[in-house]
Amino acid sequence: MNSIEEINRQLENEHQLEKYTNTVLFGEDGKLDSLGLINLVVAVEQNIEDEFDVTITLADERAMSQETSPFKTVGTLTDYIEMILEEKLDD
Repeated sequence: MNSIEEINRQLENEHQLEKYTNTVLFGEDGKLDSLGLINLVVAVEQNIEDEFDVTITLADERAMSQETSPFKTVGTLTDYIEMILEEKLDD
């Protein structure tokens, strides 16, 4: 959620992200344009590295090939991050 707060500081009020799992990030009805999504992804990756001392890449071929985009909502992004972290920490 720190990443959402970071992004919200850069956004105008009507584009602010709510901290709910069903908040649409990108795509139809999404609050973020492509640059906003990139900024969010970078913020999330940096916060994860700072907190867990693990480097991950969220926007890769795997993410783009998902049937449901992991960047659609806060919930889908959270689920995708948890999956990647579990894999990284299991290695």
